[in-house]
Amino acid sequence: VWVSLGSNIDRERCIRGAVAALRKRYGTLVLSRVFESEAVGFEGPPFYNLAAGFDTEQLPVALSTHFRAIEDAFGRERGPDKFSPRTLDIDLLTYGDQVTNQDGIALPRDEITRYSFVLGPLAEVAGDEVHPGTGYTYGALWEAFDRDRQLLRPVRLAFD
Repeated sequence: VWVSLGSNIDRERCIRGAVAALRKRYGTLVLSRVFESEAVGFEGPPFYNLAAGFDTEQLPVALSTHFRAIEDAFGRERGPDKFSPRTLDIDLLTYGDQVTNQDGIALPRDEITRYSFVLGPLAEVAGDEVHPGTGYTYGALWEAFDRDRQLLRPVRLAFD
């Protein structure tokens, strides 16, 4: 699976904590670099974002439930506005090559092709993998993406 992690409140602590929580549960992770990007869809502080990949037999609904628990552990407040500052956001992007919409989980997640802060980190670690919905590799999608519209800045943030 591939997931996207983001934070714009207490960014470094939340991103480090999320990576540690994912490693504890799922073992070895493939991690992109961390990138900083401006908030999209609302006024707010910049985000830290990265992509993480790991192998699991856990089904998407169970993964999403676990991700929500991690978000909650880092003080995520959920309100009616989808576009708002947050301590932590962990989104399931892909589950193998599945194309589905079950239990409120759409795979692959449509944000992959819409936002640089999702596609850029994913293309960095899975550039040769094929997006199951488009048939193009993440690398090719990233090459065609309008990067000037949503700038990404690499951040030096190492994980233990």
